[in-house]
Amino acid sequence: MEGAVSQVDSFDYKPLLAKHHGENPRQTIGKLEKTQFEQIGTVMKSPWNFAQHGQSGLWLSDLFPHLARRADDLCLIRSMTSAFPEHTSANYFLHSGLGLQGRPSMGAWVAYGLGSPNDNLPGFVVLNGGQIPSGGLDCFGSGFLPASYQGSLLNANGTPLANILPGEKEPVQQLAKRRLADRLNRLALFNSGGSDALESALANAELAARMQVAIPELLDLTGESAATQQLYGLDAPYPHTRTYARQCLIARRMVERGVRFIELTIPMVDGFARWDAHGGLVKNHGDNARAVDQPIAGLLTDLKARGLLDSTLVVFAGEFGRTPFAQGSDGRDHNEYGFSVWLAGGGVRPGMAYGATDEWGYRAVENPLEIHDLHATMLHLLGLDHTALTYRFGGRDIRLTDVHGSVVRDLLA
Repeated sequence: MEGAVSQVDSFDYKPLLAKHHGENPRQTIGKLEKTQFEQIGTVMKSPWNFAQHGQSGLWLSDLFPHLARRADDLCLIRSMTSAFPEHTSANYFLHSGLGLQGRPSMGAWVAYGLGSPNDNLPGFVVLNGGQIPSGGLDCFGSGFLPASYQGSLLNANGTPLANILPGEKEPVQQLAKRRLADRLNRLALFNSGGSDALESALANAELAARMQVAIPELLDLTGESAATQQLYGLDAPYPHTRTYARQCLIARRMVERGVRFIELTIPMVDGFARWDAHGGLVKNHGDNARAVDQPIAGLLTDLKARGLLDSTLVVFAGEFGRTPFAQGSDGRDHNEYGFSVWLAGGGVRPGMAYGATDEWGYRAVENPLEIHDLHATMLHLLGLDHTALTYRFGGRDIRLTDVHGSVVRDLLA
């Protein structure tokens, strides 16, 4: 959820904001941390109403009406924190456990740790709806891991991948080219004495050839029933809902085919605005939620109906949260001190909320968690010990969680 969803407008109900709406936050809330743009306005209530949902009684806002019907599937964390207040560094931190460019993405670590049961598709796929996170493609890189574990970017709409359809008129022509390229590459590999980069390039080239058969079939949704397509929102009037619906449905198809790690980027709603509501909160969050709400709820419903949710971990996260006071008059600034993410399926306890922010939704005060804890828990749920999943680089064994992180066992079913 690139740009950062506001926790106090979605998953973290704080009625005190309405009571003190319009007041000076320095007097009402107290000491304020430095914000990204230092345009501090008044205390700002949520424009959306909150209600309790499901047998669990989780408080969710009507920003996500479809997701609210799946409340009993959600394992909601209300006490997440980040070490970075700026999008690029925070995105690197969320993806790789370090706020700098160049470390392996969590998807690369999972592909490295688990391998792939499908020889015709990458183990780590990024389905792009149009909005690559701040930080660019390095959010999905393999860093110092072999290049075969990097995220493979597929476009959800239009041509999914360059050269996915052969340019040669006859299969025999392409086969001859492939054999020649393979002979030259292997000769270069022999003469080099062995090169990880070249070995990975060879493996990726061979995978690419197999993907020319697998990808068109994967992305062909004509075999999906009308009811399934409607469930995800492929017939929705809002075009960005249709885009994200297609991503979520393709993701389910990838799960069925054994792809280990799938990341979905959000559609290009209102240009590059993403969830970054420094102004126009109602339109910004309203448009983005309209794009993703029904498709995500449809994905959870479909996975559960097919018996796949228990073995599939779904994670909803932005890079940080937003302030409970306004930026200017109608926006919210960055807030790394407390925000919400949720998990579903994959062995987590459903229908629960963990941790809490203060009465303003500003700072995590009960069971605060770091991104390292989220990563450790995700890896544990996937059957990996985060302290043992290491790779020797630069003279030491490095892991996704660095020297930090603990599995949050209260989240486990």
